[in-house]
Amino acid sequence: MASLLQENLFETRSQAPAPSKDFYQLIVTRKEVIFRWWKISLRSEFREAKPGELKESHEYFLDDPSLQIQIAVIFGANILEHIFNLCRGDFDFLERLPESLLLYIISFLELEDIARLSQVSHRFKTICNSDTLWEKIVQNLCGAITPEMRALAQEVGWKQFFFTNKLQLQLQLRRRRQKQDDSKKSKTK
Repeated sequence: MASLLQENLFETRSQAPAPSKDFYQLIVTRKEVIFRWWKISLRSEFREAKPGELKESHEYFLDDPSLQIQIAVIFGANILEHIFNLCRGDFDFLERLPESLLLYIISFLELEDIARLSQVSHRFKTICNSDTLWEKIVQNLCGAITPEMRALAQEVGWKQFFFTNKLQLQLQLRRRRQKQDDSKKSKTK
């Protein structure tokens, strides 16, 4: 499973809380925590301040309360907790699976489980609401999809297509056929 891990496990940037304008970057690699800062000030004593960088191994970071406090103040307690987990080796391998594999797995879940999974993270929300996933779900449940149905699904979105009841779908397909017939008639005139 370690082969699924990229060199950079996590990266974020933020501006310090007001009134400061300082800018910070936090990177967690497989071996170390890198904390960078850029002092941004109109005060004369800080005008010549150069950017700074602090690198610590995971073990040193876990024993460095001053850096932990800085990270909590700038990035928040949730980010700090996530960094602790990464430094301890508690990785979320599910988050790191390729999107194509996640789409395949998610397409077999119950609808309630997909709704819950979409609340886990931004990545899962994007995947769970993607047309690619809902196209797979429709194909798994419906089997054959006519070209006309496919065109309608691409027009309104596969998720919307899935949740539209049969009567509404028949009406929409009928309207779509009517538009196509009307456009063909106007072209032949």
